[in-house]
Amino acid sequence: MNKRIIALLCALALMLALPVTQAEAAEGGDVAVPMLENPPAFEIPESDAMAFVRQMGVGWNLGNTFDAWRDGNVGDEMSIESYWCGVKTTEDMIEAVHEAGFSTVRVPVSWHNHVDADFNISQPWLDRVQQVVDWIIDRDMTVILNIHHDEGADYYYPSEACYETSERYIRRIWEQLSERFGEYGEKLIFEAMNEPRQKGTDWEWWLDENNENCREAADCINRLNQVFVDTVRASGGNNAERYLMVPGYTASPRGALSKLFALPIDTAKDRIILSIHAYTPYSFALEEGGVDSFKTATGPQTSEIGSFLNDLYRKYIANGVPVVIGEFGARDKGGNLQARVDYAAYYTFAARARGISCCWWDNGAVSGNGELFALLNRSKSSWYYPDIVEALVKYGA
Repeated sequence: MNKRIIALLCALALMLALPVTQAEAAEGGDVAVPMLENPPAFEIPESDAMAFVRQMGVGWNLGNTFDAWRDGNVGDEMSIESYWCGVKTTEDMIEAVHEAGFSTVRVPVSWHNHVDADFNISQPWLDRVQQVVDWIIDRDMTVILNIHHDEGADYYYPSEACYETSERYIRRIWEQLSERFGEYGEKLIFEAMNEPRQKGTDWEWWLDENNENCREAADCINRLNQVFVDTVRASGGNNAERYLMVPGYTASPRGALSKLFALPIDTAKDRIILSIHAYTPYSFALEEGGVDSFKTATGPQTSEIGSFLNDLYRKYIANGVPVVIGEFGARDKGGNLQARVDYAAYYTFAARARGISCCWWDNGAVSGNGELFALLNRSKSSWYYPDIVEALVKYGA
């Protein structure tokens, strides 16, 4: 039997390895982490890169923190860190993440509101980011450091009209980050951009390969990814071999699977990781007013997850290109905790079987009008939903 047929059979078997349904797990009113056993053995190529992604385990995002931007009078620039999430990051928070069993922390950072006219980063801001990175590295965890909410004509925006400024911005930011972190070991990953897209357009969240603007945007993203890689590599030191993450359009599976996307050329061998974000299935995981149950009339909603993971496996993992899902999660919908536990378990279980590591998006929000993804109570360095954390660590580590 050829490898393609074996892979398809494995994929079908994993889709059928369903988590305990919400009703079964919640019998008696208790929340339970489902028992998922005997995942199919997807063939994972043997390489340092695949082993590296494996050791990343399951990750957690320090969201709505360094990625916040000024939207009103918040005082000095250092106050922006707590503008969205309400508190500044402490070493106790990082220790709580480490003690819970997470092996990776993604640190999203917006730089555009901390630079001068020549895109030179404010030293106090860079020092503060480095302090938090050090807290994570000191615990032998992996860090993903990126450019986050910096889209805009004055910084970077994937269009020909904005390309010259975009290239200058991407190059200058990564020159400085490469210099500051050049002596850090391989457990510090650089990620080029967060969800690059043409904001404010009809195709902001949907790549249409037949749309001229989408084709233009995809080409610009490919070129900016190449600028990122070339800039980091040219800085030398440990950056010559550092693992680098690059996204396609919106960092979505569709963007990466599109014929319009191309991985950058690299002077280092097997050091490029594909960056993916997937709040799938959308109606359950992300949509406000969508479904609150991780099951349908015929069973749990696993087919969408299995489908996009299979596509990524076939195009990238099977061909030796590692994949990290830097953002995923399911927002709270009125206390649907068991459904979210089932989702967290199955998602990481299915991704792990294909050699993919995942990072939960935690934006610190548990109330108000925001998307409610928080797991960590940042004021107390404790967990709002230890059952979700248990599921993530059990199947994603």
